[in-house]
Amino acid sequence: MKKTIAAALIGLAGLVAGAAQAQTVNVLDRIKQRGFLTCGVHTGLPGFGYQNDQGQWLGLDVDLCRAVAAAIFDDPTKIRFVQTTTPTRFIVVQTGDVDMLSRNATYTMARDTGMGMAWPVINFFDGQGFIVRKSLGVTSVKGLNGATICVTQGTTTELNLADYFRANNLKYEVVSFKTNEEGVKAFEAGRCDSFTTDSSGLAAERLKFANPNDFVILPELISREPLGPAVRRGDENFTAVVRWAHYAMLNAEDMGVTRANVDQLKASSTSPEIRRLLGLDGKFGEALGLPNDWAYRIIKHVGNYGEVFDRNVGAGSRLGLPRGLNALWSQGGQQYPYPIR
Repeated sequence: MKKTIAAALIGLAGLVAGAAQAQTVNVLDRIKQRGFLTCGVHTGLPGFGYQNDQGQWLGLDVDLCRAVAAAIFDDPTKIRFVQTTTPTRFIVVQTGDVDMLSRNATYTMARDTGMGMAWPVINFFDGQGFIVRKSLGVTSVKGLNGATICVTQGTTTELNLADYFRANNLKYEVVSFKTNEEGVKAFEAGRCDSFTTDSSGLAAERLKFANPNDFVILPELISREPLGPAVRRGDENFTAVVRWAHYAMLNAEDMGVTRANVDQLKASSTSPEIRRLLGLDGKFGEALGLPNDWAYRIIKHVGNYGEVFDRNVGAGSRLGLPRGLNALWSQGGQQYPYPIR
């Protein structure tokens, strides 16, 4: 009887293990077989994820998707972009409708531990801010006591707003909307005194206004908003691919490797760090399930992090955002390139 029970338990354990294994999908293999990456992006946020007049997807978050596609296929165009709204952005990750989400989403403990998703890396450090009309005469957040404030439902923004105003004994009237787009339009139309979201998002949304110079973003930030891509929990290998795609771009900037000089450095560099980065020494791609020149592909097709930042949201863009917290660690920022070795 004991042997029978033991055998039954072993069999049951095998079934459970088999079921668990079946549920764990090798996302990278699936992407390779499909022939393209699926990436969830914003419906239209200048600088981060938007389509230009020719229908091309551009932005900091879009370029992270392109970096992953470049690492896998040596072709940054092998992507199907899926537009996501605030209510749908996490659902498409959880259901596996997209391989990765790259859409100004804040990494929090609740999202990391309770939503079936993993957050490989932070590609943009931000904070929550407020935008008002210049004619309102408000110069600080505390000047919004008694104001009506537009906000998007079900976001960390909504929670931060309540926390800050309660902590500072300020009164306000919230006007909430299902989508960010609805809230922005309502604010521009005068339905509320202020609109609040990530500071970078405010700068991007202001570009869409008919008269952007009529509005000002208040100087204070009321929260920490680490923004980054999300993937479905359960596939550590693909999580690592997304993580190291970002770190490859950071390492490239830190070492002075750019789109313009990467071929020259690949042919002539004697630096051990650069040679490892470009796949000349070691076999670091194998552990990711990628060719050893995976990082070279990213730099060649997309560029280093500084190049990506500059053309999308920095000095070379309409947003003109300072590097700030997103400067390299060696320049006073928080973007720290973990070593490839």
